[in-house]
Amino acid sequence: MRSITKLNIQYAHRFLGYEGEAEYLHGHSGFLTIEVEGDVDKRTGFVYPCNGIKSIAWDYLKNFDHALIMQENDPLLPKILEVYEKQGIKEGTKTNTNMGLPIENELAKAYPECRLVVVKKVATCENLIEVFYSLLKDKLNIKKMVFASGDNCASTEF
Repeated sequence: MRSITKLNIQYAHRFLGYEGEAEYLHGHSGFLTIEVEGDVDKRTGFVYPCNGIKSIAWDYLKNFDHALIMQENDPLLPKILEVYEKQGIKEGTKTNTNMGLPIENELAKAYPECRLVVVKKVATCENLIEVFYSLLKDKLNIKKMVFASGDNCASTEF
């Protein structure tokens, strides 16, 4: 049996080295579906309460919400950080209240104070699922993830 929850993630990115519209900075409404597998708890009637899945996932994934996702080798990255520094927002402000738990692994590093996530691979739906799974795999018994962003969508089973 599976419990399923959905998260809405608003973000901006660009595809470095891509020829076409996606090479420009642009934004998306992304929808992540997480399926957690297990036995139904006789006491609660849930495999895992959906609000519990959402709470655990959101602690990490809110780093991606209303954030800029950049590849680590993007030549715009230093310039963006320079502008953030000049604006006085690089180290965060009191209005930046949507900060997730610190994340840094082989796929991504979040800078919650400046609403930035730096990734190793281009931020496609497929690669973002890989990042999201790497952050949550030890916290939830995830069996499937689907990430839809604009007209693009990817899914995988674990």
